[in-house]
Amino acid sequence: MSDNLPACPACSSTFTYEMGALLVCPECGHEWSVSADAAAEEGRVIRDSVGNVLADGDTVTVVKALKVKGSPSGIKAGTKVRNIRLVDGVDGHDIDCKVDGFGAMQLKSSVVKKA
Repeated sequence: MSDNLPACPACSSTFTYEMGALLVCPECGHEWSVSADAAAEEGRVIRDSVGNVLADGDTVTVVKALKVKGSPSGIKAGTKVRNIRLVDGVDGHDIDCKVDGFGAMQLKSSVVKKA
């Protein structure tokens, strides 16, 4: 337990601790992402195609088929992408991730849905 960790947003407990990329409250069991808190404080909120707020480490599903340069087949709709990272990308590409079978790439939040 550290003094610089934020209080639990669910029950306001000050006994929060880190578990990997998440913060955990031992009193109510609430888990939340550190990066989601930082993004909310900065005023930078990235939403998926249906309006859900995205955070680092989320798993998303591609909602429409995407063409990929240099690949005969693109990314199919319904492909799950795990462990995303939110970035300030170029041309609206605000998700940095690794897609199975394609490798590292950036996606737009408007073509994914939180899983």
